[in-house]
Amino acid sequence: MAPRHHHLPSTPGNVSLGFWDGSLPPVLTIQSGDRVTIDTLSGEGPDLPDPSSGFAVLPEHRAVLEKGPQGPGPHLLTGPIAIDGARSGHVLEVRIEEIVLRQDWGWNLQVPLLGTLPEDFPELRRMHVPLDRTRRTARMPWGQDIPLAPFFGNFGVAPPPAWGRLSSKEPRAFGGNMDNKELVAGTTVHFPIFCDGALFSAGDGHAVQGDGEVCLTAIETSLQGTFTFHLRTDMTLTLPRAETPSAFITMGFDEDLDDAVKIALRDMIRLIGERSGLSAQDAYTLCSIAADLRVTQTVDGNKGIHCVLPKALMPASARA
Repeated sequence: MAPRHHHLPSTPGNVSLGFWDGSLPPVLTIQSGDRVTIDTLSGEGPDLPDPSSGFAVLPEHRAVLEKGPQGPGPHLLTGPIAIDGARSGHVLEVRIEEIVLRQDWGWNLQVPLLGTLPEDFPELRRMHVPLDRTRRTARMPWGQDIPLAPFFGNFGVAPPPAWGRLSSKEPRAFGGNMDNKELVAGTTVHFPIFCDGALFSAGDGHAVQGDGEVCLTAIETSLQGTFTFHLRTDMTLTLPRAETPSAFITMGFDEDLDDAVKIALRDMIRLIGERSGLSAQDAYTLCSIAADLRVTQTVDGNKGIHCVLPKALMPASARA
């Protein structure tokens, strides 16, 4: 059967608010190799601009907030999508083909007691930022234009059903709120599968973000993403990994940033060994002289580190 291209709109019934749950039934079932264009939304009620602002809110946004299933987190997630034949222990390969802005505004939020410096910034501040979809820039209130680099902050497969309903806030082994700015269009992400169907969802669109996401949010906005899904039975993973055109990326998530470093670094050492046959000790040395440890985010409970190794510096036996 030839691969099909599906479209999943962000309508009530297709969007959950604030949680990941392995028992949630799929809203779409596809075959391995299929492509899906997914519409997503970003923002709870207070995050939406006033009608007098001139910004247009997507027509389904308020309806989703009114009718969507509610959870403990703030993110709107479109899905889940089941991949026929996916089983626990398999790996889902997700190729991010395209990411498109759906609206001409985004929002940024600071909240008392949250963020990286809550003791320095105790006031609530919510700002709406114009987005120029043609020039791909954001106009900041102080007059600066920031180039956009859109990506989905929160996406992945479902957690094991035994974990119950989880907040959408924390990144975990199944993905979730990774907030990794490297995961733009052209990137491939591999997720370990924890339940039948894999049950992929996506949301939390970011127009642009710095590593750290320090004040609590990026410029959040509604995005449309096109993904191609491939079921991999020839791989075994315990954490998400990513591959850009120029680099390999491993990720670690933990409340302690030092432990997140260790998780990401150990997985990069494993990846190097798998691809090149290098010993763990040699791979550790390679990481020390060639890989970069970057702080993904420091604001989501489980902090994030991603380890980035340029493909050109992977041992030659692995480059093919």
